[in-house]
Amino acid sequence: MVPMVVAALAVIALGVGPAQSSQVSYYDVTRGAHPHDVAPAPDGTVWYTAQSQGALGILDPKTAKVTQVPLGADSAPHGVIVGPDRAAWITDGGQNAIARFDPATKAVKLFPLPKEFPNANLNTATFDRKGILWFTGQNGVYGRVDPATGKVEAWKAPKGVGPYGITTTPSGDVWYASLAGDHIAKIDTVSGDAMMIQPPKQGVGPRRIWSDSKGLLWVSFWNTGEVGRYDPLNKVWRVWQLPKSNNGCYAVFVDAKDKVWLSDWTNNAIVRFDPATEKFEAFPSNKRRSDVRQMLGRPGEMWAAESGTDRLVVVRD
Repeated sequence: MVPMVVAALAVIALGVGPAQSSQVSYYDVTRGAHPHDVAPAPDGTVWYTAQSQGALGILDPKTAKVTQVPLGADSAPHGVIVGPDRAAWITDGGQNAIARFDPATKAVKLFPLPKEFPNANLNTATFDRKGILWFTGQNGVYGRVDPATGKVEAWKAPKGVGPYGITTTPSGDVWYASLAGDHIAKIDTVSGDAMMIQPPKQGVGPRRIWSDSKGLLWVSFWNTGEVGRYDPLNKVWRVWQLPKSNNGCYAVFVDAKDKVWLSDWTNNAIVRFDPATEKFEAFPSNKRRSDVRQMLGRPGEMWAAESGTDRLVVVRD
């Protein structure tokens, strides 16, 4: 199974500029996996959640070999991230638990949510600077896991259903985005309280959120096809419209160079935004309905899961 490589395509911008030399490659995964989230692993492989097959997938980009690790009988994993311990940490909505996969021993350990929070519809996770994992659940839940003790705590979200993407800033603050709740929120990592921040206008549908190196928060606005930037220090929003889009901005990820990556469902493309020039570059998929839901990267590579085509995609500089 050899990845297919295509050249980076159109550049349509707020101010058009020349395309940078980037290469796009695609890797097939198990048919029917519908990969949801993806995480480049420390050993050079790439992890993905096979949401429809209850497994953690592992891709070796050097050989294009794919293996899948079953997570449990009722598993339906959503998110996956790399922990400080170099393990895969997974939000598993089907098992209503956080799962940890140890790549050395291949063991899977579950951290079930408290019984007062059944069917949280677990979504995404992030680690704070103290090594505590924070997570969201779309059914109105957010919480934390202490890997050292195994203790799991959860709270009801202030506006009920909606908690989705979550991020940690360089200073250690934890923020989440609420899609249905139409806000972002800062979690007090001591008390667990959540402080809501309203979007610049109603109805934008903040879906995912990511911090840049300065602690500025980048938020994908699903309902309006925009990307918003919130400055927590000055309490100021700025918003940019994705080119030729009025809805469907799903994923957001900020790379090590503070470039902002987004998925544009309306135009079936991955988009890179440069805040310095305010220009967008579009990397359209070569298949219809790619449905990129999440992205993560490592130096020189931006990885995403095409849930609609059973592929992973990487943009390399």
